[in-house]
Amino acid sequence: MTKRTSYQSELSIEKIIQKKVQGRYLLYVPFDYHSNLDKKWPLIMFLHGAGEQGDDLALVKKHGIPKRIDKKRGFPFVVVSPQCPQGYWWSNDLLIALLDDIIADYRIDRDRVYLTGMSMGGYATWELAIEYPDRFAAIAPICGGGDPYLIERIRHIPVWAFHGEKDRIVKAYKSKRLVHALKQAGGNVKLTIYAGMRHDVWRVTYKNKKLYEWFLSHKRKPQESADSTEIPSTVTDS
Repeated sequence: MTKRTSYQSELSIEKIIQKKVQGRYLLYVPFDYHSNLDKKWPLIMFLHGAGEQGDDLALVKKHGIPKRIDKKRGFPFVVVSPQCPQGYWWSNDLLIALLDDIIADYRIDRDRVYLTGMSMGGYATWELAIEYPDRFAAIAPICGGGDPYLIERIRHIPVWAFHGEKDRIVKAYKSKRLVHALKQAGGNVKLTIYAGMRHDVWRVTYKNKKLYEWFLSHKRKPQESADSTEIPSTVTDS
């Protein structure tokens, strides 16, 4: 009688998978965009929180950058603000497809593309940058969180994170954990903790001119530069 032995075969699979994505978004173009045809513009992608999900784009204007630019002319960025459908999480496939479309259709400086979001959008800011670490010049996640497992993928991207000290919805340690992990990986990162504030710290963050000056001070760096250059890290609490 022949004795059988079990074994594991080494196999592989290769398939082409197609996926359809669709979504709604707000787009802001500076008032002098059409009169300054030689200029390439910096772009901010803004990701809203869970309370603005749905199919009514007016909700996206309730908070953050869309609220600010709806009342203020002269904002020096092109801004794209997608809306996440009710009951879903942010889709990285949709977000990157939207980013590609805006860059293709408008005069965008590819080396000055910035990403920011609040709450659910703060989580998505970390996630999207980690999945596409070669696309952004700087990111600013607000009261977000995530898994630090792959955080070293963005150690070449400047990060400014924000959180409320007494946030009960997304605890402040979730930002602190990611900032600490990125600092340990040699990242260029700083954290602002608002003393005594809770979840809605975006109210003060997006009014802060220093945030936009900080964005504009950075241009995209190749991911490989993180392997050859030691980047200083800072953590700032205020």
